[in-house]
Amino acid sequence: MLPAADARSGWSRLFWEAFTHSKNAMVMLDDDRRHLEVNGAYLQLLGYSRAALIGRPVYEFVVDGPIVTLPEWRTVLRRRQFVGTADLIRADGGKVWVEFAGHPETVTGKRLVLFVVLTTSRRGRRRSAGAGGTVGTEATNAGLTPREFEVIQLVALGLNGREIAHELHLAHDTVRTHVRNAMTKLGARSRAQLVAKTLGEGLGWRDQG
Repeated sequence: MLPAADARSGWSRLFWEAFTHSKNAMVMLDDDRRHLEVNGAYLQLLGYSRAALIGRPVYEFVVDGPIVTLPEWRTVLRRRQFVGTADLIRADGGKVWVEFAGHPETVTGKRLVLFVVLTTSRRGRRRSAGAGGTVGTEATNAGLTPREFEVIQLVALGLNGREIAHELHLAHDTVRTHVRNAMTKLGARSRAQLVAKTLGEGLGWRDQG
């Protein structure tokens, strides 16, 4: 779980709502790659109970072990965001290929990494990779305009459409159009998932308060 002090901020509440309710599988890791928290979609994807995952390194569930060495992982943590692929081991012994986005952040002095699963396949990996997967280039912003991203930031802070319109001096219908366009670009089905997917796309979120 996020530290109690951090959970008091509006940003963290919205983040946590997006994390728990998103249909995208999400996992929060510590800097040693151990599971700190998982959402329901992640549990459903792999078929394990939460208790079977928390505290265990994520690479224990990757085919052929860690995708990167420990020094390589330390290098990855210095990026703002990254994407990669992996073949994961399900509880039933099956495998699922995933494409993910990772977003390292420092929260109350601790380095945490949010992983968002972007696409999956039960038929095996979709692209050429190493033994268990790859960690590669930074995610893109999916073509969001500066105004669309500004609106999403205010959604993440808990403002409703009318409040965002007042804050940005826009018509309410214009705000709804920006939200709808951003959801279409990111394939999001709800505002909570829009925030979650924006995190997953690696757009450099920072706690505003």
